[in-house]
Amino acid sequence: MVDIPIDVRATGTHVRLSESETLLRGGLKLRHMRMVVALEDHGQISAAAQVMNMSQPAASRMISEIEGILGVQLCERLPRGIKLTTYGAALARRGRSILLEMQQVDREISDLKSGKGGSVTMGAVTAPAIELAVPAIRKIRERYPRVEISVQVETSAVLARELLASRHDFIIARVPDDLDPRLFDSRIIGIEKACLIVRRGHPLAGSGTVDLEQLAEFDWVFQPGGSLLRQTVQGIFVSRNVRMPDRILNTTSLLLTLVMVAQSDAIAPIATDVANFVNSENGLAGAIEILPIAFEINVQPYSLITARGRTLSPTAQLLHDHMLREIA
Repeated sequence: MVDIPIDVRATGTHVRLSESETLLRGGLKLRHMRMVVALEDHGQISAAAQVMNMSQPAASRMISEIEGILGVQLCERLPRGIKLTTYGAALARRGRSILLEMQQVDREISDLKSGKGGSVTMGAVTAPAIELAVPAIRKIRERYPRVEISVQVETSAVLARELLASRHDFIIARVPDDLDPRLFDSRIIGIEKACLIVRRGHPLAGSGTVDLEQLAEFDWVFQPGGSLLRQTVQGIFVSRNVRMPDRILNTTSLLLTLVMVAQSDAIAPIATDVANFVNSENGLAGAIEILPIAFEINVQPYSLITARGRTLSPTAQLLHDHMLREIA
């Protein structure tokens, strides 16, 4: 990549800076941004130097050069590795966005030259990944077979941070409570309904509607404590003055959840759309059952989310728009 000075106009933000203080005049370059991002990712100068294909002394000199341009300390040396200062972390965050924009420009130009369809990276929580993402991706691939699509299925907390770190073009999730909602542009697109699943032949299956009190006696498979589905189910127990189950396995893996349920008497809450798919002829064909319960599990609505101020590439915009059509 050619080392050219960073023009603040490339970020889409118009900033008034005095001529003596602009990073452009100071000589900040793309390779400086790459170095700071590498330091944040790896936490060691030696590892960052390897990523940058340079020697460790050269990497140390570059860090000093960046600190000279910024007029602040970029990182703190620790017994094992380094830690970015507040200034370094801010530069890494902005630098990652700038590098993503440059990658998209390079990708778009290459696609135009070769006739390829481009690539897009998205994230989704489980239910809309199956209900919305898969149909939209299937239609995109039918019309644009060369489009490369990457999908990460994770919790909203993980996906939102991946989006801010410029590792996703957009996500279908929820904005976590501990993040500033002003960092995102979001559009509510659906309410996730959940259910409880058990194995075929489970002691509670086939015995009519099950009360909450009966459920606490069995093993449970939950998402980790911070997940919204877990909080929703826990809230139901608390609101009805029923004690939480004592025996709980925590996992973010849907596959492990299904295996545990299918091979034991464990109970697990999952999205209803996921349960219906898994239990269909195209899924596990009856290896699990949806437990009839005397209450509803309605999880907070999920949204189609982008990072505020970040422009989607044409390919990402194409998939984004197909998602909206699937919703309609």
